Amino acid sequence: MDRDIVVMESEEDIALCFDVFKELRPHLNLSDFINQVSRQAEFSYKIIGIKKDDVVVSAAGFRISEFLAWGKVLYLDDLTTLPAHRGNGYAAGLMDWLINHAKEMGCDALHLDTGHHRHQAHKLYLKKGLAITSHHLSIDGLQNA
Repeated sequence: MDRDIVVMESEEDIALCFDVFKELRPHLNLSDFINQVSRQAEFSYKIIGIKKDDVVVSAAGFRISEFLAWGKVLYLDDLTTLPAHRGNGYAAGLMDWLINHAKEMGCDALHLDTGHHRHQAHKLYLKKGLAITSHHLSIDGLQNA
C-alpha cells in the first residue's frame, strides 16, 4: 500500500484531493480549500493521498507540531475516503503510513480528534492502537459574536 501513497504538494495535486475532502468537510468549496491548505502548509500541514485511475480515493491531512503536554506530535487533522471506495483498506494504509512517518520524524505520539458519531473511524483508530484519552471542547462562532 505504501507505494500507492503520494504526498500531494502541487496546487494541482491539492485540487485533486478536493472531492474526497468534501466528503469529510462538506462546507468547503474548491477555491477556499486550496487557499486554506496553502495557508496551513506554512505551519507544516501536508496531505497524503491514494490515487486510483487519476482520482484521489482516500486522503489524510496532517501536521507535525510540538506541545508542552505531549512533546513532538504528528497531528492527524483529516482522514477521508470516497464512499464508493470505503472498505478497501485505504484509510488503514494511510494510518500505517502516518504512524511510520511519525516514528521516522522522531515524534513522541500521533494524535487526532474525531467526531463522536464516526463509529467506523473509531474502530479503525482503536485497531491501529490509538486510545481515547481526552475530550475535545470548543467555542464556535467567535468571529460572529
